[in-house]
Amino acid sequence: MSSVKRVPAGGWRARWRTPDGKSRSRTFARRVDAEKFLTSTDHAKLTGSYVDPAAGKVTFGDFARSWQAAQVHRPTTAASIDSTLRNHVFPTFETRPIASIRPSEVQAWVKGISGQIAPSTVRVVVQNLRAVLNAAVRDQVIARSPCLGLKLPADDRPQVQPLETAEVFALIEALPDRYRGLAVLGAGAGLRSGEALGVSSDELDFLRRSLSVRQQLVTLPSGEVVIAPPKTSSSVRTIPLPDFVTSALAEHLASFPASESGLLFTMPDGKPISRNRFGDLWRAAVKAAGVRHGVRFHELRHYYASLLIRHGESVKTVQARLGHASAVETLNTYAHLWPDSEDRTRAAIDEVLRTALPAELSRSGK
Repeated sequence: MSSVKRVPAGGWRARWRTPDGKSRSRTFARRVDAEKFLTSTDHAKLTGSYVDPAAGKVTFGDFARSWQAAQVHRPTTAASIDSTLRNHVFPTFETRPIASIRPSEVQAWVKGISGQIAPSTVRVVVQNLRAVLNAAVRDQVIARSPCLGLKLPADDRPQVQPLETAEVFALIEALPDRYRGLAVLGAGAGLRSGEALGVSSDELDFLRRSLSVRQQLVTLPSGEVVIAPPKTSSSVRTIPLPDFVTSALAEHLASFPASESGLLFTMPDGKPISRNRFGDLWRAAVKAAGVRHGVRFHELRHYYASLLIRHGESVKTVQARLGHASAVETLNTYAHLWPDSEDRTRAAIDEVLRTALPAELSRSGK
């Protein structure tokens, strides 16, 4: 039951109970302020928006660690979030009572880290901070997230410039025979590196000339290499394989049979290929091929997308082949590669209007 009583030392003490029955109190200089406070508190309890002032005293670090422990994340995702929080968020907010964090402080923090890391990384860091604070709102630890209305640095990633076909073949040739099929899958099927490393024989259908992406190979922070689900649910897909790819994979299997676990690509001892080991192989191939410094395996995926676009595939088809979560993601990455539509616009309007143009207007030139 809520009540307001005068305090012998002066002022007015408002008392109330939280929704779970805990007693709380707060002192005000004026009775009217205490009564207004209780009215708003009672309304918040009735509408389900009540936030216990004592709950916000938990530190950001303690709440974040509890949140991490409760998440159903893949090992690699959990490790990435943990690294992000420890390296970029905890140094500023770990020991702060979570309710004391102000939007202006978060904005100043964003500005600070923006001078240290790339804009795309800033967005990932802020995304993880938001996730923790949104959970605090849902748990009624704080009333609203201090991340609302944040201004983030513009994403300065350069436009994708696909490799030339000659460069792609140079990279394939520069890899040892045992691993050339990986580059073929990147350029000819658009697979991510983990998806290519994780291809198994039961995903490959030579009769239907298709590949079902159902898993990927990931390297945990401990160095252990494990099979995991694809990056997202939309990454689970079936890709039609061109003859170039099926022939290359058939040749690979003839020389290097699949492992007991079914993996198409392994180390000579039959073990899965770790990300670090493949990184070494790839960098050596880039150097030997003479292509521009810093070319990643992911550039082969961009090359694949550029071929689909060049041959008239729709945004939705490119999205499906690449396993993007939405067409927006596809357009954000590759919109500049689609042919300019100005001439097609002119031709489309001319085709209709010139056909329907009255003869007398056509002769007069009006």
